[in-house]
Amino acid sequence: MNEFDIVVYGATGYTGRLVAEYLSNHYGSRDDGPKWAMAGRSQAKLEEVRDLIGAPADTPLIVADAADPASLEAMCNRTKVVLTTVGPYQVYGNELVEACVKTGTDYADLCGEPGWMREKIDQHHEAAKASGARICFSSGFDSIPFDLGVLMLQKEAVAKFGKPAPRVKGRVRAMQGTFSGGTAASLTETMKSIAKNPKLIPILQSSFGLTPGFEGPNQPSGMIPEYDAGLGKWAAPFIMAAINTKNVHRTNFLLGHPYGEDFKYDEMMLTSAGEMGEKAAKAAAEMLKNPFGAKPPKPGEGPSKEERENGFYDVLFVGEMADGESIHFGVKGKYDPGYGSTSRMITETCIGLLSCDKEGGIGTPGSFLGEALVQRLEDHAEITFSAE
Repeated sequence: MNEFDIVVYGATGYTGRLVAEYLSNHYGSRDDGPKWAMAGRSQAKLEEVRDLIGAPADTPLIVADAADPASLEAMCNRTKVVLTTVGPYQVYGNELVEACVKTGTDYADLCGEPGWMREKIDQHHEAAKASGARICFSSGFDSIPFDLGVLMLQKEAVAKFGKPAPRVKGRVRAMQGTFSGGTAASLTETMKSIAKNPKLIPILQSSFGLTPGFEGPNQPSGMIPEYDAGLGKWAAPFIMAAINTKNVHRTNFLLGHPYGEDFKYDEMMLTSAGEMGEKAAKAAAEMLKNPFGAKPPKPGEGPSKEERENGFYDVLFVGEMADGESIHFGVKGKYDPGYGSTSRMITETCIGLLSCDKEGGIGTPGSFLGEALVQRLEDHAEITFSAE
């Protein structure tokens, strides 16, 4: 019998603190709330953060360190789910994934590092199936709104047309939020890992980088600004498409291709109509070459409380049928997408895993939880999913 339902590993970091605060505020006084603990490298720092976020004085604290695999295994043995915000995962995540797989402990992270994710799939997917551990990568803004947005659009398409849409476009209509130091560090580490291991390049370039053994049709690149006549706006490349598209295809792959084996998907960011829209789209494409500017934020840094609370996102999914019919589905979230909303998404993913009956393995929020997570996010995280 496990002592805890969820352990928040990395609770003293920027995002981990937000997760612990959300758990304490949203579930702390509820009898049906999960039993949870805070974990990190330093007892003193854990105590400091616990007091800072106003969590109860008896909130359990666990000292565990990525550099001490035995401490990670001991932590895993005490809980049903480990929620980790300790990235870059390719630097700090190897031993924790291994410990969760070994002990049959469920795991969720915020990983947007597809090269590392593919390495873990190749190393641990079968062992995780055997131990029952559900390893759930990308449980934040990358890639939940996109993964579940496509899942729900396809449900609507089947209800309306009797079959899934063979082509779906993810289009970010509006978004307000900032990057954290953790996001910048993950990108830096990915670039370093490519230099060390050039075999990762095709995995990073392919939309099917996370579906070993399956290669679907050529996908739209989404990397060149284009005018979308159907929506009457220009579209620019979207920085997170490289990870989100891979996760959407992995969900389809793991669920047995309910979207079809010929499914095509891309993501872009809408600007506006006319010359102004074209200029904005081209400027956005140029910015992708150096998304963090001259001074990238340092790990541990992120937006202020006010910036988090004023943030939002609005994503449109357009399903195009072979006969020219189409269907629209929207996903809208309150709070800064990368932090305010992400901290809620990963927490609700972990609570969802507590009652999940799917077999173990390395999956996605869509493949493990699907509509059950949509319901949780609507009920608790101020995210809406609706046909338009």
